[in-house]
Amino acid sequence: MSVAELSATKADSDDRQAIQKDQEFLAFRLGSEEYGIPILLTQEIRNFEALTRIANAPEYLKGVMNLRGVIVPVIDMRLRFATGEATFDASTVVIVLNIDGHVIGMIVDSVSDVVTLPASAIKPPPDMGTTFSSDYLVGLGDIDDRMIILLDIEKLMSGPELGLVSKQ
Repeated sequence: MSVAELSATKADSDDRQAIQKDQEFLAFRLGSEEYGIPILLTQEIRNFEALTRIANAPEYLKGVMNLRGVIVPVIDMRLRFATGEATFDASTVVIVLNIDGHVIGMIVDSVSDVVTLPASAIKPPPDMGTTFSSDYLVGLGDIDDRMIILLDIEKLMSGPELGLVSKQ
């Protein structure tokens, strides 16, 4: 076997091991639905506070906040996912993400917890014929009596509608 073939075999083996490992997700709520994003992309969770509105911004871009000198765009995920207008109360939070060096905030109804899912508990997303389901869903996490919609938040934030993260 050549060095290239050995490297390819090792890479394939590493990929299979990565898929089989447990994965941690930060679970959050939008209305009655529960979503999950990779915990490693989460920088912090903050209470919702007043934002500075940007003129002519899309409706789901609620504004920006100053986070220790960094100006952070903040998206209302209820509006982005068309799940209705958010009601801002004591449980409303901003999840601050760090994606490829870009800091972005997401307004969500509440944060549930951090869940660890084995690969066997992650089911592929159903094919619903929509761009959203095929591009931005990693799968559905099945844990106890809960179903968590697992998002590829990196793709979502770099998608054509948002474009908050540029992919090199």
